[in-house]
Amino acid sequence: MYVSLHIDPKQGYPFFLGYADETGTGAGEGFNCNFPLPRGTRWKDYRDSLDHALKKIKRFSPDAMVISLGVDTYEKDPISKFELGSDHFLKLGSMIAKEIRSPSLFIMEGGYDVENIGINVVNVLTGFSEA
Repeated sequence: MYVSLHIDPKQGYPFFLGYADETGTGAGEGFNCNFPLPRGTRWKDYRDSLDHALKKIKRFSPDAMVISLGVDTYEKDPISKFELGSDHFLKLGSMIAKEIRSPSLFIMEGGYDVENIGINVVNVLTGFSEA
């Protein structure tokens, strides 16, 4: 199963992939879940989408999980147009750990506010490990 929260492709890169109706084909039907979010998404709406995504993952019951972590959703990121604060990344990590009890691997995907990448990544990992 692949689940992704990202900017609506009508509003941002890559523009041609990541629509909600792209759910997989054939034997993979239903195993691709995109959650495109509009520019300016704030924590409440991001949290609600994350909660919905985590419930889908929990029902799938993975043996292990790879989390492609992008902190470009940070409010000061020069590329992203989301509005998450550093404290929200603590909550994000905690939500993942509380909902999915599988061995997990975090890999870095994106984040372009060089001064705050470390803070935001550490916050996700701290929230995850303390939950």
